[in-house]
Amino acid sequence: MSYQVILPAAGQGKRMGAGKNKLLLEIGEVPVFIHTLRVFENDPECTGIFLAINHEDEKEIRVLLKEHNISKVAAMVEGGKERQNSVYNAAKAVPGDGIVLVHDAARPFISRELIKPLVKMAEDKGAAVLAVPLKDTVKKAEGNLITETLERSCLWAVQTPQAFRISALLEAHRKAEEEQFLGTDDASLVERIGKEVMIVEGSYDNIKLTTPEDIYFAEAIIKKRENKGI
Repeated sequence: MSYQVILPAAGQGKRMGAGKNKLLLEIGEVPVFIHTLRVFENDPECTGIFLAINHEDEKEIRVLLKEHNISKVAAMVEGGKERQNSVYNAAKAVPGDGIVLVHDAARPFISRELIKPLVKMAEDKGAAVLAVPLKDTVKKAEGNLITETLERSCLWAVQTPQAFRISALLEAHRKAEEEQFLGTDDASLVERIGKEVMIVEGSYDNIKLTTPEDIYFAEAIIKKRENKGI
């Protein structure tokens, strides 16, 4: 089951406080986004990678792609003001109407073992996301006042990749742009046009690197995987 993948990589990661694109920071002496790209580069089912980037990073990114032998990048497009705009710009460059994944480039611990069932679910149902059950009790509040305790058993923390038919993703983004709607993720846009989106259970290791503390977690995950020979 082949697929293509979009990686929005234009954000500056202000919460990381690094003074540059957080994807260019290193973990284990390798830039974050190269860790991510290697997963798709080494997956024979991935037929093309589409990057949405900041033009200021393009020269460095091209050097890193060559240095780390990343050959599946089919196109690099200019990122937009919001992540949603970046994904739409990249989606318009993806050919055909097969399955396309949208994945946060700042999630370097995605694995082929998770990608395979996700793609299969999207092939069968049209759209699917990775998610993990919430571990913590969740409260709804108004200001500091708790108004409701939500039933945890039906709540999921959604991750990426998220997988869609290319035509459905384009339709969802086109409608969102026309209506000036900004969603929380791509799945929310696809849900808005009446498409069902399925859940495939992900992994708690599939973290998104957002703050400086996340780098410590990332290094711990790398060490754990090395100990397991992964």
